[in-house]
Amino acid sequence: MKVILLENIKKIGSIGEVIDVRRGFARNFLIANKKALYASKENIKEVEKIKSNLTKKDNDKKVDAQKILEKIDKKQYNINKLSTENKELYGSVKPTEISKLIKETNKIDIKPSMIQPIHEIKSLGKFKVKIYLHSEVDAEVTINVQSADSIQ
Repeated sequence: MKVILLENIKKIGSIGEVIDVRRGFARNFLIANKKALYASKENIKEVEKIKSNLTKKDNDKKVDAQKILEKIDKKQYNINKLSTENKELYGSVKPTEISKLIKETNKIDIKPSMIQPIHEIKSLGKFKVKIYLHSEVDAEVTINVQSADSIQ
């Protein structure tokens, strides 16, 4: 299915580009999140008219992402979790928990979908986590998982 991108999307394309993607991806993600339009002749003409406006909006998002990057990049966040004697966690640290932790600490709202742990966090220790703020701006934070209490 051919769609026209309304914003820059990492590894997919840039604003105004007509790309061919799978129907489900187009319908359920790109079009549902207003990141693309169906590639009809009318829509292509419409996007050409508003392309400069879309580019300006994308640049504004990039500037906002840069500001967030300056506040959180290379920072360390501590989280307490229940663990066993083997230093393994009961469960794992999920992106939703990391998102809440950053919101409480820095008052910055980051969606869990933007957070990508490099390795699954299932034990005590320090873990690197990538945060995709914009298609061109990525932050990296460290999550320090400490033991709240041990359970026998």
